Amino acid sequence: MNKIFAVANQKGGVGKTTTTINLAASIALADRRVLVVDLDPQSNLTSGVGMKEQVRPGATIYEALASTKTPDVNDFILETEVSGLSLVPADRNLTGAQIELLGRKGRERVLQPILQQASESFDYVLIDTPPSLGILTLNALVAAEAVLIPLQPEYFALEGVAELTGTIGRVQKSLNASLEISGVLLTMMNKQFNLAKQVEREIREFFGDKVFKTTIPRNVKLAEAPSHGLPAMLYDVNSTGALAYVDLAREFLKRHRPRRRGEIAGG
Repeated sequence: MNKIFAVANQKGGVGKTTTTINLAASIALADRRVLVVDLDPQSNLTSGVGMKEQVRPGATIYEALASTKTPDVNDFILETEVSGLSLVPADRNLTGAQIELLGRKGRERVLQPILQQASESFDYVLIDTPPSLGILTLNALVAAEAVLIPLQPEYFALEGVAELTGTIGRVQKSLNASLEISGVLLTMMNKQFNLAKQVEREIREFFGDKVFKTTIPRNVKLAEAPSHGLPAMLYDVNSTGALAYVDLAREFLKRHRPRRRGEIAGG
């Protein structure tokens, strides 16, 4: 069973952080232990779960990556307001890691042993990656067992995904042979637009059953929730965005773990 997921797309503004927060929170509310790892120097994941400027003794993911020895991951984990949902935070210092790691031996594998520790204590680990295919995203792809790709249905979507899948293929060949694409998620959907429907058809044809049946609509509550430091289901549980991520969590759990007591019902 896959436990460590990189949420990745080198294109910005496709809903990576929104997906990481809300999928993780929905899974946690289904009685799972979930760790989210903020690997983006913008640290929007950290602020989006209400943990900005809050740190454990080990501080942030930057200090974990900068350590010359593999640190104890528990020194970096914060508990969020969602029961079962924990965070390894980031701050702007993570920008420095993008430079410092380049001169380090085994630079692509620095994150891997840290998250292997975490996978022993959590049911799922979700890594929020930056909007690039640089050294931080590469570390996430090497540490992960699977990739979840949020994708906005727009004209250049397939072109960007081709670049990402090419990178995933290169990582599979040389650094992480077991890495797989877990799922493709269509975000910011507006099915009233013919272009969105056309791109959706092309994406489903290209990726087949890798594409989640659930799609995430454009929704103002999803946009507002991070400013309050809350997942959408705590900000407005009845919003269409929150309900869509609950549906996504249900579908995700069916793909990646047998049903057990406490799982999201229905579906």
